[in-house]
Amino acid sequence: MNDGIRNEDLRSLRGMIDLFRSNIKEYKSNAYDEANTRVDFIDKFFELLGWDVRNDQKFSEQYREVVREDKVQIEGKQKAPDYSFRIGGVRKFFVEAKKPAVNIKEGTEPAFQTRRYAYTAKLPLSILTDFEEYAVYDTRIKPNIADKASTARIFYCTYEELLKPCSVSEGQTNFEFLYNTFGKNAILKGSFDTYVEENKRKKGTSEVDKEFLKLIEGWRNDLARNIAIRNKDIDLYNLNYAVQKIIDRLIFLRITEDRKMEEYGLLQKISKGNDVYKGLVDVFIKADNKYNSGLFHQEDWLNRLDIDDKVFSGIIKNLYYPHCPYEFSVMPIEILGHVYEQFLGKTIRLTASHQAKVEEKPEVRKAGGIYYTPQYIVEYIVKNTVGEKLKKQKPENVAGDQGTNSLSILDPACGSGSFLVGAYDYLLKWHLEYYTKSETRIKQAMKDGHIYQIDETTYQLSTEEKKKILTNNIYGVDLDSQAVEVTKLSLLLKLLEDENVESEGQLFKATDVLKLPDLSGNIKCGNSLIGSDFYAEKDLSLFGNEEMRKVNVFDWDKEFPEIFARGGFDVVI
Repeated sequence: MNDGIRNEDLRSLRGMIDLFRSNIKEYKSNAYDEANTRVDFIDKFFELLGWDVRNDQKFSEQYREVVREDKVQIEGKQKAPDYSFRIGGVRKFFVEAKKPAVNIKEGTEPAFQTRRYAYTAKLPLSILTDFEEYAVYDTRIKPNIADKASTARIFYCTYEELLKPCSVSEGQTNFEFLYNTFGKNAILKGSFDTYVEENKRKKGTSEVDKEFLKLIEGWRNDLARNIAIRNKDIDLYNLNYAVQKIIDRLIFLRITEDRKMEEYGLLQKISKGNDVYKGLVDVFIKADNKYNSGLFHQEDWLNRLDIDDKVFSGIIKNLYYPHCPYEFSVMPIEILGHVYEQFLGKTIRLTASHQAKVEEKPEVRKAGGIYYTPQYIVEYIVKNTVGEKLKKQKPENVAGDQGTNSLSILDPACGSGSFLVGAYDYLLKWHLEYYTKSETRIKQAMKDGHIYQIDETTYQLSTEEKKKILTNNIYGVDLDSQAVEVTKLSLLLKLLEDENVESEGQLFKATDVLKLPDLSGNIKCGNSLIGSDFYAEKDLSLFGNEEMRKVNVFDWDKEFPEIFARGGFDVVI
């Protein structure tokens, strides 16, 4: 038996097995629900693996080891994984819980649900259990609703087999395999990562960002071709703009549906009728009034575009269960940034007959492709720049008044916004940790509206506080207007990342209008290397619209007057 497993834990496990066996008829009845299964058995089982399931250590929300999700039912489907197991605030694996009446070995839907959550969150392994049965899935394999329950399953045993020899790991019992792979100490020692690396599956394995990229590239092709055919007067710039704007809006709205800020199935409902784009425009107008962020800013020419219904029916169908392998409520915003970096490496061009073609940008082709910065590099650089500036600081000196006594952070070539999202995320965590450091600070921060309480040990930054941090601290510039729009979208989605059913009372406390910040003053389009003096003594009549957009001079003093009045930016990433 493994040295790390205590005898008292084995006695507890045997007691749970005996209890389940003695009352199995009652437990497998429909009257015994999932909530009871979690409290009576699953919570206790993972405590045997060393996890602080109930947060007895009173860690702050961002560092608690196990996040237990509330059950949220939308159209009969649970919309959040039951448990997220984390080290230092970083997700390692999900556990999806079911009641014992559910057949885990043969049931296809529970398996698809488990895999869908973890695949979207880019987690390599996850567990499905009702205590009676345990199934471990390789969640790097893209899920399909038609898959059998056994597809991508790398381990299975029943509760009666927990202390019997393991078929996938020689010399261990099934419980030892689970303990040595998913136990807290095993993860801290790197056993989980080692197991993942040693058991890479080539067949069917696909990265979620690569698959999502394929999906939105398909949307771009379909939209571009149809808009070009149906709208003969549209020019190349506006065609690229329209396609990007429509895709951004659809993604934003679909994510807000999964976070219960919009009615679930809103887009789906519209796509089943006639004049789909007209119906979407009506939704965009309402969203403009509700969010007031610039993402849905109304432009008559854009609203009047002629687009065939079949284009949207295909796009929207693939945004919903069961056709969609993604669960947007758990998709990290960083994944979206990586996807968009690749997406922005291509552009639409128009042929002589006004046909749309998508091709790689010349500068990307010359460079040999797009290379995005890995997330751990983003986190390292942010920690050693922003983190250093935050030492010995107080919130009032960090997210104070915009441009005067606030910490200004700039990415002068922001691309899809990876570094700015990383910096914003770091600031959010730093503020929450500061406000929840002691009981005295918690009381004062709640009184001042900086944070609010979700449960006994869980606090969250208020929406107003997150907006203030975003608008007062984060700045970016990029030559590519599409990149600017993507950065804004990524930052707005990061702002909403923790907003869900738990915080709904906070979000919509006063009104159903959730005003998001307009980031046009923070994220700007221009060439950060060329100033306005470039045009001195030049005949501007020789420059067409296309040439002007390519040069796109940028006057720093004019664009960020408050910041340059006090000497410039504090941190440049």
